[in-house]
Amino acid sequence: MNNTNLIKPVRIGRLIVALGFVLSATSAAAQPIKEQVPMQAEQILSASRQAIGPIAAFAAIGDIPQLKTALNHGLDAGLSISECKEILVQLYAYAGFPRSLNALTALMQVLDERKHRGVADAPGRDPAPAKTGEALLASGTANQTKLVGAPVKGPVFEFAPAIDEFLKTHLFGDIFNRDNLDWQSRELATVAVLAALNGVEPQLQSHVRVSINVGITKPQLRQFIQVLATQADAATAQRAQAALDNI
Repeated sequence: MNNTNLIKPVRIGRLIVALGFVLSATSAAAQPIKEQVPMQAEQILSASRQAIGPIAAFAAIGDIPQLKTALNHGLDAGLSISECKEILVQLYAYAGFPRSLNALTALMQVLDERKHRGVADAPGRDPAPAKTGEALLASGTANQTKLVGAPVKGPVFEFAPAIDEFLKTHLFGDIFNRDNLDWQSRELATVAVLAALNGVEPQLQSHVRVSINVGITKPQLRQFIQVLATQADAATAQRAQAALDNI
């Protein structure tokens, strides 16, 4: 993969990514799930969750041919159409609208090709109705606290209160309230996206911690990283491994 071809995220997506160092510092106090060695059966990621990594990584850098291959593998592994769409919708918060829109177009093409081949993919389910107003802010704040492991505070939020509101109401409210993709899968997708990008190591570190907070174990993360190494890109896997090593 060639990360030099990345285009800059749109402003909101870039601001969301830029706050990773705050989340990283806040979540350091959270108690991670203890690693179990040797790996038990329940520690092995499902084939569908393993498939999330290449999908998210190739979408993040805009490698459409490789993304189409990864989407086919993911659908074959049991990801529903709704789950694939949601992975690519969430992508915009970390890599920008252009990458997300291009990836969704690729998914449409893959589904059309599969339909013509007689493949009937599981549609999945629609998300729950969206919250609005004060209910959205309250649920987004609660989601953020649960994901990070503690209330998120910091000088940047005092300096730019708007970004605090965007995070709570939109990222952690609108997006994380969409229950057609579980939080563990969302975090795996986010880790893969950030690992595929250069220069966002603090944010990657933060989301590796959040992955552990929501129940992904270290052995599962190592397995996920191995999938990135073999099916995506060595540099992507190395960045993810470095973040995990610092936990």
